[in-house]
Amino acid sequence: MALNLEQKKAIVAEVAEIAANAYSAIAAEYRGLTVEEMTQLRAEARNSGVYLRVVKNSLARRAIEGTEFECMTEGLTGPLVLAFSQEDPGSAARVIKDFAKDHEKLEVRLVSISGKLLEPGEIGTLAKMPTYDEAISMLMAVMKAPVEKLARTMNEVPGKLVRTVAAIKDAKEAA
Repeated sequence: MALNLEQKKAIVAEVAEIAANAYSAIAAEYRGLTVEEMTQLRAEARNSGVYLRVVKNSLARRAIEGTEFECMTEGLTGPLVLAFSQEDPGSAARVIKDFAKDHEKLEVRLVSISGKLLEPGEIGTLAKMPTYDEAISMLMAVMKAPVEKLARTMNEVPGKLVRTVAAIKDAKEAA
């Protein structure tokens, strides 16, 4: 079914709005996947806060024009599904990478983050990026470590005194 001009404009506006607020984008070739597999991929993406859309390449080019994902323009050829991370930079990469493990027909073609086009093989690096909550917990652990060390050091002085007095007491009792 062909799209009329208004429908095309609506799709371009929707994808452009998502791309403007996204952290990273991935384009993967989905040729050979069944409808059930694509539905499963969409469900996983929705649960992970990833915007997933199959868009005509000409419309996708117009949508990402002027965004930090403009570097993907030349690679938009063939049947592609676009995935935009909306919650954290690695969420789209995790969804696509995990799905591609079980479905060889899903082939990553383009990976982009912060206006840079990465090699498709670098999707693993992007997928390993921590989520927002993981990053906060790592930061808190780093901030808490010096305070804990100071507290342990300060506690060691009276502890050493108590052990010394106990050792002297034991030595006097033994004598």
